[in-house]
Amino acid sequence: MNEDQQNDSHSTKPSWLEKITKSFTQSSEPESSKDLKELLRGAHDRGLCDAEALSIMEGALQVGDMHVREIMVPRSQMTCIKASLSPSDILPTIIESQHSRFPVLGESNEEVLGILLAKDFLPYLANDNLDRFNIKDILRPVNFVPESKRLNTLLREFRTDRYHMAIVVDEYGSLAGLVTIEDVLEQIVGDIEDETDIEDDESNIRPIENSDSFMVNALTEIDDFNEYFSTDFSDEEFDTIGGIVTNGFGHLPERDESITINGMTFKVLNADNRQVRLLEVMMATDDVSESE
Repeated sequence: MNEDQQNDSHSTKPSWLEKITKSFTQSSEPESSKDLKELLRGAHDRGLCDAEALSIMEGALQVGDMHVREIMVPRSQMTCIKASLSPSDILPTIIESQHSRFPVLGESNEEVLGILLAKDFLPYLANDNLDRFNIKDILRPVNFVPESKRLNTLLREFRTDRYHMAIVVDEYGSLAGLVTIEDVLEQIVGDIEDETDIEDDESNIRPIENSDSFMVNALTEIDDFNEYFSTDFSDEEFDTIGGIVTNGFGHLPERDESITINGMTFKVLNADNRQVRLLEVMMATDDVSESE
């Protein structure tokens, strides 16, 4: 076979995307996102795409159904800087948190003046220009988004307007939390970790404001869960509370599915095709296990 024939052979070989497209045209047209997910999983089962591609496509579909409130960093866990602080007081916060962006608050904790980038602040230290430092001179504009905004819309705004962090406000305009472009992308491609990431077990369980419910990381170890809630879930078969919940369903649950186990109701807030990620936990009035 000569070189031209080889090139023709390679050019006519269909890509995995073309294979999936052909698979769709040979199947009945999907009428819902659930139908589309089933078609994608069928394509994976037939070897038209690998597990990673399937996960990314399902994640991309999932962000269209999710809202900012489901992934935001709540107000209680935000690392903020007061505009009135001196540079020597700001530096320890930057070093300890290892973040690159910080909301800057005015006189009121509800007043977000802008976003401070560590790379904008550190040159003042290196050049010994602290006598001329005014934090308001280097603040980046702040973008506010409602809790109800859908993630696909937010991701489009992140890209088109070229910003990486947004401040989340509730229906009354009060500060509710923050969200970053990384938070959204993780819903599509999975956790994005770097060498500075560490586990923070203290944030695995946190109360939801103005509610009797708790937000729980599904990877919370059963011993920690039992200690926090004074429960007695067994760790003989599973290491995490997510394992117990998934086993209770008898299948890998999707977002918004709920189940009652041992007098506690677990609602899935975030999950992909591999695992449950985030749960809302509520005390139930009965001990009957059921799913809906």
